[in-house]
Amino acid sequence: MSRPAGLTLRDAAASDLDAIWQIESDVFGSDAWSREMMREELAADHRRYLVLVDVDGAVQGYGGLLIVGQEGDVQTIAIAPAARGNGHGRRLMRALLHEAEQAAVREVFLEVRADNPVARGLYRSLGFEELGVRPRYYQPDGVDAVIMKLETKGGR
Repeated sequence: MSRPAGLTLRDAAASDLDAIWQIESDVFGSDAWSREMMREELAADHRRYLVLVDVDGAVQGYGGLLIVGQEGDVQTIAIAPAARGNGHGRRLMRALLHEAEQAAVREVFLEVRADNPVARGLYRSLGFEELGVRPRYYQPDGVDAVIMKLETKGGR
C-alpha cells in the first residue's frame, strides 16, 4: 500500500465522522472512543478539530483541541497507519498549537500512553514537558498516561 503524500489540512466536518472513527478504531483498538463519543466531540463547544485529507478527499488523520479560557487540551490525535512516517503527525500538532496560540491559550496539556515512545518523543520535540503520570488511565488495558504540558508563546 502506498503512503499518501501531499495531505491538506482543513476543519473537520460532521460528514468526516465515519472516516475519523475508522482511523480511531484502527489506531487505538480497545482504547478507542466510541463512535457516539467522537460524534459528540466533533460537535461540542470549545473544540477545534482538524483533518488531514489526501488528493481524493479521504481523511488520513485528525486531531482535536479543547480550549477553555487560557488553557488548551489536545483531546486526541491520530494518523492513519498508511500515512505515518511522513511528518503528518508533527504537522497536525503544529496546526493545533497554532490554533491554541490564536485563541490566546497560555498552556496546552495532553495525555499520552506511557508505552508510546514515538508520540512522547514527538511531543517533547515540540516543547512539551512531562508533568506526571495518571496510573491505569487507558482502559481496558490499564496503561498509564503521561501528562504533558507546553507553555505557548503567549505564556512566555
